[in-house]
Order: sequence, then C-alpha cells, then structure tokens
Amino acid sequence: MAQVRLAIVYYSTYGTNHAMAEVAAEAARAEGAEVRVLKVRETAPEGVVNGQDAWKAHAENTAHVPEATLDDMEWANAILMSAPTRFGVSASQLRAFIDQLGPLWGRGALANKAVSAMTSAQNPHGGQESTLLGLYTTFMHWGAILVPPGYTDPVIFASGGNPYGTSVTAAGNPLTGEYKASIRHQARRLVQVAAKLAE
Repeated sequence: MAQVRLAIVYYSTYGTNHAMAEVAAEAARAEGAEVRVLKVRETAPEGVVNGQDAWKAHAENTAHVPEATLDDMEWANAILMSAPTRFGVSASQLRAFIDQLGPLWGRGALANKAVSAMTSAQNPHGGQESTLLGLYTTFMHWGAILVPPGYTDPVIFASGGNPYGTSVTAAGNPLTGEYKASIRHQARRLVQVAAKLAE
C-alpha cells in the first residue's frame, strides 16, 4: 500500500474532539499510515478559558500537542478534521485555521488530498450534519477528494447513522464503544482511499 501521511487537525474545548482524534490516529496507524495529531490555536481570550475549570483543565492537559501549521497541511496527503459545532457550523478556532490556508489553496497544494471530517455537539440535533457539510463545502473549494464514511459499515447505524462523518453527542456522554467503532471505520476508510490515490 502506498504511504499515507495523515494530518488529524482538531479543535477541542473540553476534550471530546481531542479524544476522537486520538481514536482515529490509533486506527490510522494500525492501517499503516504515518499520522500527525495536531490542534489548532486557541483564539478565545485567556480570561475566558481560565474562567471555566473544564476548559482550562483541557488546555493544560493538551499543552504538549503541537499546533497545526501550513507545512503540516502540505505534508499530508490525507486530512481528517474534527471540531465541535457552534450554532450549526464548526467552532471558530478551526475556521480561523482554515482561513489561513489561502496560500496553499492558491497554488493548488490542497487539491487531490483525501479529506474527511468529524464533529460533536451537546445534543443529537445540535448542528452536526450542517457542520460537516460546511466543512465539506470548504474542502470542495480546495479540490480535495471527499471521503465520508457513508453507509459502508454497520457501525455507522450503531453510532447514530450519520453518513457524513462521525458525530458524537457529547453532553455527559464519554466516547462509547459505538462511537469509537465509527471513528475507527472512518479513519481506516480515509487511509485506504488515500493510499489508492497515492498509487
């Protein structure tokens, strides 16, 4: 199988999307991919972050995770993005990172990469599908190759049935086995398609 270089780029306020990224990374590595797990820069004011114990604790616990750069995006031939939904779109921290990718897009450096996305929200109808579709619209502007999970495995139905990408209902709910299985399937599928594109 051709070498897949996967950048898992995430934003996480309280830890759900970070945990999702780590599950995906484990599955992708098992599939033979070289993986970088990367967070995007926190753009919320420090006082706001420090004013919420859970937010502050997660920021401290993931201080060691490197921040995503344009070089990481160019290095990758597969990209998996994950962020919580905010009012039906991805969190502004992830959007701020995406907005910096103009120089790569301008010279076609994001074209033909295999891409997929995941998200979370407080409740089952908190904007997950619109968040994923919004990210895919961005990826289409890049000329990237969309690799949603679709209904390609029974685990999709067990975790809520979202064919666009794994979407976790996060309120008081850790990552269940069904969610983890869905994430693993999505990551493996992305790596497999990326490998075919790299042949």
